[in-house]
Amino acid sequence: MNYSEFKNKVLNLPYITSKDLTIFKDNKQIIRNQLTRWENKGLIIKLKRGVYLLNENDRKINPSRTFLANQLYSPSYVSLEYALNFYDLIPERVFDITSVTTRKTRTITNKLGEFVYRKIKADAYRGFQSLNDEAGLEYFIAFPEKAIVDFFFLNMGKFEKIEKDIFTSSFRFQNVDILNEAKLLRFVELFKNKKLERIIKVFVNFIKGK
Repeated sequence: MNYSEFKNKVLNLPYITSKDLTIFKDNKQIIRNQLTRWENKGLIIKLKRGVYLLNENDRKINPSRTFLANQLYSPSYVSLEYALNFYDLIPERVFDITSVTTRKTRTITNKLGEFVYRKIKADAYRGFQSLNDEAGLEYFIAFPEKAIVDFFFLNMGKFEKIEKDIFTSSFRFQNVDILNEAKLLRFVELFKNKKLERIIKVFVNFIKGK
């Protein structure tokens, strides 16, 4: 199998997995050796073990990094800093894709950047929606209110004192008028954490300008 044959067979896939390689009749070791050679030549990109992407010039489908974030470590949905920036709730541009998962905390690094996954309990794994990227591929991202709650839960160590000034001085929140108080309170209940509830209570007052 040469690269042209390989490319033509996987061209309609958003990314390539080990399962997809079963369509080739070559010996598995031969295929692995070819993948390594093609990766070294820049013909394919290794996203993680057993998952690959055609190089940018040869791709027919250009999956977004948000879509790939869901696929590289599942179950997961985009949240935390990346989602906060996506909704323009913080001014900083966030390059790393940050997600939450019910699996163990992990970071996957490849040529597309860092994909960071933080663990939350299964009972709190909800509060996200389905969107489509520019290629029409579906991915999951937290609602704005859930991204806020996820972020506070996973950063509770930064709240020695729960005062509303921290929301502007440390986190630089903006455009908070888009947030729905009822959703914030509903999502915080999923965690059953008293400190998190106190943080959200102060944050709601911050939104209201109190």
